[in-house]
Amino acid sequence: MDLIKFIKIDENSRVPKYQQIIDSIIDNISLGNLTMDQKIPSINMFSEEFYLSRDTVEKAYSILKKRNIITSIRGKGYYISRTKLISKVNILFLINKLSSYKLRTYNHFIDAIGGNSHTDLHIYHCDESLFLNLLDKNKSAYDYFVIMPHFKTEDLKHISLTDNVTKALKKIPEDKLVILDNKKPNINGSSVEIYQDFENDIYFALKEALPKIKKYKKIMLIYPEKAVYPYPRRILHGFRKFCVEHKLDFEILEKVYDDMILKKGDLFITIEEADLVNLVKQVREDEFRLGSDIGIISYNDTPLKELLGITVISTDFKVMGETAATMILNKQKGKVKVPFNFIDRDSL
Repeated sequence: MDLIKFIKIDENSRVPKYQQIIDSIIDNISLGNLTMDQKIPSINMFSEEFYLSRDTVEKAYSILKKRNIITSIRGKGYYISRTKLISKVNILFLINKLSSYKLRTYNHFIDAIGGNSHTDLHIYHCDESLFLNLLDKNKSAYDYFVIMPHFKTEDLKHISLTDNVTKALKKIPEDKLVILDNKKPNINGSSVEIYQDFENDIYFALKEALPKIKKYKKIMLIYPEKAVYPYPRRILHGFRKFCVEHKLDFEILEKVYDDMILKKGDLFITIEEADLVNLVKQVREDEFRLGSDIGIISYNDTPLKELLGITVISTDFKVMGETAATMILNKQKGKVKVPFNFIDRDSL
């Protein structure tokens, strides 16, 4: 096929082979070497021609399909479906804190949005003034504004939106606004929302874990009341609702204290990493058996928690980032609730 002679795969390049395929096809569309409805090599043909694994070519084609650059017709093959490639899309990505969870969402967004975009990441530290300054300074420079709205009051309580932030967001055209991680109350319109439902998420995740939770005598939620980056109080509401409904003995603590009194049959739900580390350390020092004598559930998953066998209740940050990118690429609007999962491991 004609395409084969234009494709360049550099064996010595550090760019992944699938990305080289994507870039080559897009470059050749831009140069006019590929035209609308032109057939391109099958995955097997491409794989054999360049001595690449079938999985590598399949990954490249899958990404090109998601971006509507190629299409597949059952029994016939793959075809170019778009020749007017969008110019670089400029995106302002505003997150409230630099945590591993937020960065995972951002990284998955970047992977999914592809090379035809430029994304600037800014952290506003839950601070209203910093957020408003960033937005005002950049309001005319971007095609899309991807925002995670989490703010703090003067007494360090969590608030989703302030009046001033709401006014500022209303000035952004609806088709340019993407709200991530949280809902946007008091803002009407048809922008994009990809959100967590903090109260119901924790309630239903714990309900799924109920058979194991019932083994424990008391359940403690470690909820930092005055953290530098406060957490939504809807987490508290969902936790209380679950415990009351199932007649469980529970307590809400501000942190894991040094030399905390631990008793066999205690179950802890931790939110902050420091509390999880401190708790696991004390469980080991007191020679309790984790997952038997003492139970731990951690809020939000990380690779390290998976490695250590820590049970978690967690948002799917990969889905959050990828969904945001897909909706921008496809110019979709609407509200999407991100999956929230109970992941059972050794600590429960």
